Amino acid sequence: MTDRSAFDTNVITMTRFVMEEGRRAKGTGEFTQLLNSLCTAIKAISTAVRKAGIANLYGIAGSTNVTGDQVKKLDILSNDLVINMLKSSFSTCVIVSEENKDAVIVETEKQGKYIVCIDPLDGSSNIDCLVSIGTIFAIYKKVSPEAPSGKDALQPGRNLVAAGYALYGSATMLVLATSAGGVNCFMLDPAIGEFILVDRDVKIKKKGNIYSLNEGYAKYFDPAVTEYLKKKKYPEDGSSPYGGRYIGSMVADVHRTLVYGGIFLYPANSKSPKGKLRLLYECNPMAFVIEKAGGIATTGHQAILDVVPEDIHQRVPVVLGSPDDVKEYLEIVRKHSAK
Repeated sequence: MTDRSAFDTNVITMTRFVMEEGRRAKGTGEFTQLLNSLCTAIKAISTAVRKAGIANLYGIAGSTNVTGDQVKKLDILSNDLVINMLKSSFSTCVIVSEENKDAVIVETEKQGKYIVCIDPLDGSSNIDCLVSIGTIFAIYKKVSPEAPSGKDALQPGRNLVAAGYALYGSATMLVLATSAGGVNCFMLDPAIGEFILVDRDVKIKKKGNIYSLNEGYAKYFDPAVTEYLKKKKYPEDGSSPYGGRYIGSMVADVHRTLVYGGIFLYPANSKSPKGKLRLLYECNPMAFVIEKAGGIATTGHQAILDVVPEDIHQRVPVVLGSPDDVKEYLEIVRKHSAK
């Protein structure tokens, strides 16, 4: 007889997981509504990414987004999907997207208590060469009593209710970190169309053996970054050098760092003195995930989650990963700052 027990009859889906967490926290269910709608958008984006070539969704759409990246057709589709799904969840009041110059204010009759900052399709410059791309999100509660506005999104990462990302790679994975819990990973099962819990309470390694940054900018690096990289490539203690891995898609690079350990850097340099990556919808959510997994995320001078935003598209330097690796980097930064 064939063994039929391989089919899990008590599967933990993302919805079930969040509902159970909400019940324990005596919540209203509004957060579950929000995540359900976000999951629907992510499933739709995942499908669009898979059939992009067939559906003619590749290629430049002919415009540039507010941060200067050329907008791809998939970017526009993903942005519309996410915004429409979040609006229809009746749980959001303000949506900040990389693709929109101004914050999107949800219609009054559809407003809820949450603010969502999102990069609908991170790494979109890699779409045409089939490299992994993703969606990054950060969720806050509205704290001011005034009518919703873009200012409501200008909260430090310490205020986050939840954050995470979806990675569209060899499979579609959703990584969720919540303020009350840890980091949990869900894999999209295309057979049933649900995200299934596959890794509970994920922790990053204390120390890794991989560094990740764009060394094409080496001529612009600060001396501290140059010295740190030299120590990784030519260890003075006789240990093995670190491996260098850089995909150029933040979701893919950070996810590898979370799984294997090590350090991811996109520091400030002479060409981009304020850094390149955006605080609200790239650095804050990734820093939140890494800190909840036991790692460290810093600008080089302060914790990413302590930065108080001044603009919804503000850029910051970012270094994150295994605690021992980031601490070693910070020691070198402090040494150079003291000179």
